[in-house]
Amino acid sequence: MEKLIITVGVTGSRITREQTPYIPIMPEEIARSGIEAWRAGASVLHIHVRDPKTGLGTQDLAIFREVVDRIRSETDAILCLTTSGIPGRNLPIAERLQPLALKPELVSFDAGSVNMGEHVFLNPPEFLDALAKETLARGIKPELEVFEAGMVHTCIRYLEKGLLKPPLHFQFVLGTPGGMAATTKSLLHLSEIIPSGSTWSVIGIGARQLPMAVMAMAMGGHARVGLEDNIYYSKGVLAQSNAQLVERIVRIAREYGREIATPSEARTILSL
Repeated sequence: MEKLIITVGVTGSRITREQTPYIPIMPEEIARSGIEAWRAGASVLHIHVRDPKTGLGTQDLAIFREVVDRIRSETDAILCLTTSGIPGRNLPIAERLQPLALKPELVSFDAGSVNMGEHVFLNPPEFLDALAKETLARGIKPELEVFEAGMVHTCIRYLEKGLLKPPLHFQFVLGTPGGMAATTKSLLHLSEIIPSGSTWSVIGIGARQLPMAVMAMAMGGHARVGLEDNIYYSKGVLAQSNAQLVERIVRIAREYGREIATPSEARTILSL
């Protein structure tokens, strides 16, 4: 099997200090947490930034630049910058695309709209068209975030139209309200319907983070962990850092016999 690429969702846009005191909020905290996760074995850092005043997600380019500059000055990590903003608030397209100006190697491409509890996370065709065209023009690879099987077919249509360039890289997001369940059957189905030659990784939300990561490890895929998706280390026990969640996956992978990809090796695997 290929070496395992570990991605970390560093902070997300919504988790508050009331939920966990360990969530990084300020730019220097987000950067430091990402650097620690890289040292622990993560190759890819999925970056949201927060408004220091409200603690909620923002697409403020100046804040992104501060975080990105800090991380780039100390690591060789692959940066995947978010274009989602805050799911449910559905920011304007131009605002969502601002992080592309920082020339990351990856950006998120949420491949369709999904109901998340009481909110709708909108990713309409006009947004996906604009994002696909901008990534092509700038030479940035989209990380295709898929919440249900229909989104894979959306990505295939964009590939057929020439707006996505092969090989594709998918990030399956399993266990969100309104999306596919975080089960072995879901993961097997999604991994079987993506185009030949594609790479894939999986996000398990909440308590499903560890089981999905282990399944991906066994199936030859890759895994994302991190406080954006899961704030617990075990039942009732808060994870104290992103690095702590990475370290566990590194230990399990090495016991299983699957080595961890460095950022350089991950770039080769992902065709960056």
